[in-house]
Amino acid sequence: MPAAVTRADPLSTVFAALADPTRRAILARLSRGEASVGELAAPFSMSQPAISKHLKVLERAGLITRGRAAQWRPCKLEAAPLRQANEWLEHYAAFWSDSFDRLKALVDTPEGGRA
Repeated sequence: MPAAVTRADPLSTVFAALADPTRRAILARLSRGEASVGELAAPFSMSQPAISKHLKVLERAGLITRGRAAQWRPCKLEAAPLRQANEWLEHYAAFWSDSFDRLKALVDTPEGGRA
């Protein structure tokens, strides 16, 4: 298979990274500021290597960066991929709003729209 076919586009990589609740929790923690791998691992009942695997997925998606400050490698949240995912979702917001408005109108009619 050609390399272009086997590689996911950046937005798909972001959504795949966001699909895991542990990774979302890590991002929520990083939204409050930088943290070390140990600090990120503390609230979870999993090994530090398991957390490191999650961090690699987030890093590949561009959602975090890892610095190098002597022995400390702080992880930092990167907003750009989240912004791109939000823009993609916003494109469909009008559809969702319209669908909910129609559902509300149907529910609000006597007998659920039945004549």
